[in-house]
Amino acid sequence: MNAAVMTVQAMVSGVNLALPQLSASALHPSATQTVWIVDLYVLVFAALLIPAGALGDRWGRKPVLITGLGVFALGCLGCALAPDVLVLLACRAVSGLGAALVMPATLALSLAVTPPAQRGKAVGAWSGATGLGGMLGNVVAGGTLQFFSWPVFFALFVPVAVVLAVLAARYAPATGRHAARLDPVGTGLLVVTLTALLFGLVEGREMGWSSVPVLTGFAVTLLAGAAFVAHALRAEAPLVDPRLFRLSAVRTGTLGVAAAFLGMFSLFYLNAQYLQYAKGFSALATGLAILPQGLCMKFVSPRAARLAGRWGARQVVALGMAFIVAGLLLLSLATARTPYWIYVIDLLVMACGMGLATPPLSSGIVGALPKSRSGVGSALNSTARELGSAIGVAVVGTVLTAGFTARLAAPVAPHAHSVSDAMAAAERLGAAQHAATVTAFTDAMALGYRVVAVIVAVAAVAVLLSRRGGASGSAGDDGARPATGDAPRDERETA
Repeated sequence: MNAAVMTVQAMVSGVNLALPQLSASALHPSATQTVWIVDLYVLVFAALLIPAGALGDRWGRKPVLITGLGVFALGCLGCALAPDVLVLLACRAVSGLGAALVMPATLALSLAVTPPAQRGKAVGAWSGATGLGGMLGNVVAGGTLQFFSWPVFFALFVPVAVVLAVLAARYAPATGRHAARLDPVGTGLLVVTLTALLFGLVEGREMGWSSVPVLTGFAVTLLAGAAFVAHALRAEAPLVDPRLFRLSAVRTGTLGVAAAFLGMFSLFYLNAQYLQYAKGFSALATGLAILPQGLCMKFVSPRAARLAGRWGARQVVALGMAFIVAGLLLLSLATARTPYWIYVIDLLVMACGMGLATPPLSSGIVGALPKSRSGVGSALNSTARELGSAIGVAVVGTVLTAGFTARLAAPVAPHAHSVSDAMAAAERLGAAQHAATVTAFTDAMALGYRVVAVIVAVAAVAVLLSRRGGASGSAGDDGARPATGDAPRDERETA
């Protein structure tokens, strides 16, 4: 299960290393299109996680997992063979659909075979696998791009997904099927809401924040979001019941997980470009440079449950979120002259924060829901993570592009179709122009990190204030238990 998690998460982060090569390829995507190449996979991933969790509850998690791996492999193959940007984007969406089917099934199947006393560790290991998958994605992409081209990176995931599907068919346990109802109306409204939001964030810089299409995108976000909530309150079996967010563990868990991964994937988006453009690292060295962060997360995450039991979940989450904000601010100080050993310390600060904060938050979400809805619970947790990732890339990509373009010297500015184009033009114009362009990039990167740090800090304060009234024991304690004595039997057992 953790190997499947790492595979679909590796695709989220690894593609960032391919952006410089993609920008210089025959596809020649614009700066806005490069953000969509990263985000479309995550958008579909996030929007369909909860419906995929419901499918797992209804049809069985094992067959849904195997199907998801097959769809993911098909999408990756299409990306490898894509003749233009539009086909690449479409296949990225197909891959995202497969990833959405995979993710909730992995956690639900892991918990199905884990004794209750060990579930905190299982969730911690699963959370660590999501982070480690991001790091391995960088390593795999770096090694592949160093010796081959970007299509090989996508093609590499095809046999991996097929092998995992075979192993899942052989070893994954069969779980019970529950009478979970699908909600196509709710699913459609959720997809429209998230797509419109990301459209506004990504296209705002290109079209203008006051342009009709961008304002329309934000208006559609509000209208579709309100319609989604209204539909969910009336529906007999909604995709997500908004009343779930009355539970402190669900409310704070989703917000906290989204904020944490917003910061983490902002880092992934900027890191690949910083190390290649500003530090002159090769693709392989770039992938290896961030590996210590993944190893640190894998070490810290399984221990977060133990610390939450000793100190209280709220205290561990507070410490973790503080580390994330501190890491983002430290990374904003990096320049082309920053030694790698200082940079890696900044990465480790971020890793400790992620490893401490996300397991208690994730455990709270899953533990707050009845056993029969564990697929939807894990999907809600994954949705928060992927939505945070998508928004993080959209925000930091927009800030980076706007700041970089504004800081470019006049001789380079006409060539700023993308960061790659501007760097190539600056090299042709001489060392002085190249140095000035690198400085423009690192200044814009610093602004992006600081904007994201403020967003994460505000979300962290909201999470901690909301958790204040809950118990400070284990991860699922603050507000996760049903408030009344007539709760369903399985919900009482989960509590």
